[in-house]
Amino acid sequence: MLLSSSGNKSFRNVTQYPSDLLQQVNGSVQVPVTYKKVWNDGFGARGWKINATIGDPQIIASTRETGQRINTSVFIHDILDHFLSGFGVSGHRSEAMALIQLSKRTGSNPRPDYEQLVREDILNGMVNGENFSDFLPTNLISMIPEHSGMTDKEMMVYLKERLGETDLIKTLVDNFFKLGELGENHADESWKMLGLDTKKRTNIGLSLQTLLEVIDRTVEKLGIKELYGTISINNRYVTFNMREDDIINSIEGYRVTIA
Repeated sequence: MLLSSSGNKSFRNVTQYPSDLLQQVNGSVQVPVTYKKVWNDGFGARGWKINATIGDPQIIASTRETGQRINTSVFIHDILDHFLSGFGVSGHRSEAMALIQLSKRTGSNPRPDYEQLVREDILNGMVNGENFSDFLPTNLISMIPEHSGMTDKEMMVYLKERLGETDLIKTLVDNFFKLGELGENHADESWKMLGLDTKKRTNIGLSLQTLLEVIDRTVEKLGIKELYGTISINNRYVTFNMREDDIINSIEGYRVTIA
């Protein structure tokens, strides 16, 4: 059983996801997704979300865009490296583990992303998904005077004064790597429980990207305001289907074979 533990709430049991968020049907994993031209979530972005992320204030809709370093989009990262790997859809610990999965799938180096998270969030005393002190490594916590009454941000100012910014950032990035690697076995077991071949991570991701490029270009070109569908994944192909009243013939049932 892959159960969330009290020590790491980032772990999810993929067999216990609600049926409206994931189903296994005829050997395929089916993930409901939603597209909106404008999301009314504080960000107002155009794009896609897996339904499991809707309502999470940390998740921004994403499109087919991939960026320069990685050949699949954030949307694919949310599906494969977070949701199907049995990690929380948001939170810094979940992201630490999901970025290791992204690295295994694409060959990308997670260090630049870890450094960005450290500089933008951790140094400012921000951690999502758990208490700040639970996220920090024990060697840093041991430097904080007992009963200091410091806020999370004040703790980081104190540690920066003691260690210097360079050494503090290195320690925090190393902690991201350590936390990320702790999720490797859980991700492998989650994929196996879903019937997915971990050796096909890369090709499944690339096939999903091809699928996304087709459906995202279509809804953008047609000016679709809102669309509900299901992405189905198995070891042979990925496909996209819509509910009956949303059918667009050019992408309904669109399939990409996995190499």
